[in-house]
Amino acid sequence: MKKIKSLIVGSGTIGAYLSKLLIKKNHNIVVTSRFRKKKYNNYEKLKISKKIRFKKLNILNKKEIKKIILSEKPDNIFYFAGQSSIPKSYELPKETYQSNFTGAKNFLEIMLKNKIYTKFFKANSGYIFKPNKGKINLKSKFIKPNNPYVKAQQKSFKLVKKFRMKGLKCSSLIFMQIESPLREKSFFLKKVCLHAKKKKTVTVGNLNTIRDYSWIEDIVKAIYFSTFIKSCDLILSSGKKLLGKNILKTAYELNGLNYKKFFVVNKKFIRKNENKIIIGSNNLTKLKLKKFNWEPKIFGNKLIKKIYSLV
Repeated sequence: MKKIKSLIVGSGTIGAYLSKLLIKKNHNIVVTSRFRKKKYNNYEKLKISKKIRFKKLNILNKKEIKKIILSEKPDNIFYFAGQSSIPKSYELPKETYQSNFTGAKNFLEIMLKNKIYTKFFKANSGYIFKPNKGKINLKSKFIKPNNPYVKAQQKSFKLVKKFRMKGLKCSSLIFMQIESPLREKSFFLKKVCLHAKKKKTVTVGNLNTIRDYSWIEDIVKAIYFSTFIKSCDLILSSGKKLLGKNILKTAYELNGLNYKKFFVVNKKFIRKNENKIIIGSNNLTKLKLKKFNWEPKIFGNKLIKKIYSLV
């Protein structure tokens, strides 16, 4: 029986955990990165690097893109190459735009021109939408872009819709906060858990914001299931609320500490005009994936405890 081949563009956390799942599903996996010399640390930490082929790819070079698609002939392409940090997007506006929009556009243009109907999945963010009563869904209006990351991702969301209307099998996967022990230390939940475990004081911003935090393995299962349905946009999230202050309180209590003695607020971490509540509505996603019985399993305090135990 022929193995399904998956091409994962970008060597970040989501791609690593997705690869781990796809290996179990007997997929043939190729992972690309701009830097061939770069150590694929996420894959090594998950102990799967020997089961994957790694290739260098410049997503701004259409000849390279065409070559890898035609030579590898993947059944699925997962485009996870985008620079996804909002603070970094101010420092790296050009890279943020090129990695989130231009690279994806290059892939889709090559696929359309060469009549390649491989399934294409583009990572995107729920923060491109304006919440209505704290919730976002696929009918939500775009938020007014106030940073390079959101601007690039809004353009890429429209891009995927445009090429789907032209006949390509392309989908946007809308993520909220996806947590794992491999996530960068600067992200809030992991940062708090690390400081709590070491009994150190943590610097924070607005603790009264409510966000949607998901466990990585719940999300990659949904990504895998999405390869079996008709191409469409999906919000992949827990759909559950988690208050910033509760993350702090729970993490420090896990080490027997009173969180009130272990944090300081830095105004630099507080964003202007920040929405208090942003939750991704996953009702449509659960409906689309109904036959697979997909449902997020780890969220809220259970997720905090999970991350705390693993960092």
